[in-house]
Amino acid sequence: MTPLRTFLEEKRRRQEKILSVYLTAGFPDAEATLPLLEAIVEGGADMIELGIPFSDPQADGPTIQAASQKALAAGMTTSGALKILAEFRRKHDIPILMMGYANPFYQMGWEQLLNEAAAAGNAGFIIPDMPPEESATLDKAMAAQGMSLINLVSPNTPENRIEMINERTSGFIYAVSVTGITGARSSLPEQTAHFLKNLRQKTDHPFLVGFGVSNVETARALSQLSDGVIIGSAVINRIATAENLESACLSVREFLQEIKAAI
Repeated sequence: MTPLRTFLEEKRRRQEKILSVYLTAGFPDAEATLPLLEAIVEGGADMIELGIPFSDPQADGPTIQAASQKALAAGMTTSGALKILAEFRRKHDIPILMMGYANPFYQMGWEQLLNEAAAAGNAGFIIPDMPPEESATLDKAMAAQGMSLINLVSPNTPENRIEMINERTSGFIYAVSVTGITGARSSLPEQTAHFLKNLRQKTDHPFLVGFGVSNVETARALSQLSDGVIIGSAVINRIATAENLESACLSVREFLQEIKAAI
């Protein structure tokens, strides 16, 4: 059992819902990332997804796309994100996962990436454009380093792929609440509840719900149908609209405290 799965099972045993928070590394600049990670921890996050900026983030909406572009323009790289991750892990033991697209990881080289990520204390990877049909070797390589590859399941995922992901999962399943791209939404369609109830019946693993979780009401409702929620764009929005880093940290911290209390 991976350390990430051990953490998740303990949360399940205690009947605690998980709050996972996404932050783009290097947004709005490299120096801001660690203070913002601290604010996320202080806000009550149980896990963190550290986003690796990429020029063509296909699954991301305009909010995270803009954050990625700004981070890239400021010089953030995969290696730079790994250094931030390692620095964060010196002070905190909550799970932190790298979330990014296959191209930057491939450019670095999978062997080097996994070695450096494991050394930095990375708990796993979320790679939206890495289909499970092509990831068996990568799955095993990550598991050998004590890390988990997290697969995404959406409302239109075929039954045979859900079965494959259920067999492969060593951490948790990322449940995409709606078909489409990331982004804060004021409400979610009724079929989301049906999708999550069906997923609960078809998987043995913890699953967290992301895409569109932007307010207390949505987070509370979705957490009742899952093991927790993932928030990304709503946090990035608060950072982007803040006057300075101090106010961004305060805004993020207070927002997450409300979400954590609600779930």
